[in-house]
Amino acid sequence: MKTVFSPLHAGHAGNFELISGSIVPAFEKPSRAEIVKARVESEKLGPVLPPETHDLAAAKQVHTSDYIDFLPTVWPLWEASGRTGSAIPFTWPTRGLRGDVRPQTIDALLGFYSFDGGASFVKGTWEAIKSSYDVALTAAALVKGGETSAFALCRPPGHHAGAAFMGGYCFINNAAVAAQWFRDHGARQVSILDVDYHHGNGTQEIFYSRGDVQVLNLHGDPMTEYPFFLGHADERGSGAGEGFNVNYPLPFGTAWDAWNASLDDACAKLAAYAPDVVVVSLGVDTFEKDPISKFKLKTADYPR
Repeated sequence: MKTVFSPLHAGHAGNFELISGSIVPAFEKPSRAEIVKARVESEKLGPVLPPETHDLAAAKQVHTSDYIDFLPTVWPLWEASGRTGSAIPFTWPTRGLRGDVRPQTIDALLGFYSFDGGASFVKGTWEAIKSSYDVALTAAALVKGGETSAFALCRPPGHHAGAAFMGGYCFINNAAVAAQWFRDHGARQVSILDVDYHHGNGTQEIFYSRGDVQVLNLHGDPMTEYPFFLGHADERGSGAGEGFNVNYPLPFGTAWDAWNASLDDACAKLAAYAPDVVVVSLGVDTFEKDPISKFKLKTADYPR
């Protein structure tokens, strides 16, 4: 299997996040991608390829144009305001406030286009975001060109990014972009299977009213786990998307047997849907020793 990877991800480094009452160094950092790449190479899983460069048209198919246009401007606007350090949102247009009026200052814009304080910017962040997007589209093109599968080693990740919001370390939703790209290039139906410990709230939001992209999520129960406000079992899609969004919220302490039962059910629904392409949002923070997960999967569970 071919892996697509860009070293430009490393520019997104040294940033901070707001979490658990503190401003701390971001948990999501360059070493995560480098460790995975090194393992791909040491296990000789196949060639590691650089991405092709793409314009942002595909991103604007799943995200709003104003949101995508905003992302490259964050750091220049932050610097122009005389700031140093990480650009972090701290004010959000929550219930009862005006979320329909786009503000003008960088502080307000960061909050306008985010749902938490976990997607911060430093000087190299936009280049990393763009390279991650390029990685996803390059991998998609490999599959379209005849590869049975491809591994898009995307950093930053993407599944928490919605049509017009960032958060949870995510800026452009790479899985959603790939799914839409396949639809635009002839796929009749696409399934997205998200196995990350945290619910792919952005992916759900993007496709919730559509029936041509099925979204299946296995994740920590949002009653007790981040990102909290989507991911319940009764969220089944709306309109044309009714029945094509499937959530499997699972409790703290979930181990292989319960997790695998949900995976089997998700795979059965996926098979019944009969997609032309499957996009997997691969998170392995379901591991029992992951520092921000409360599932109990063991190393031996993953190759099963």
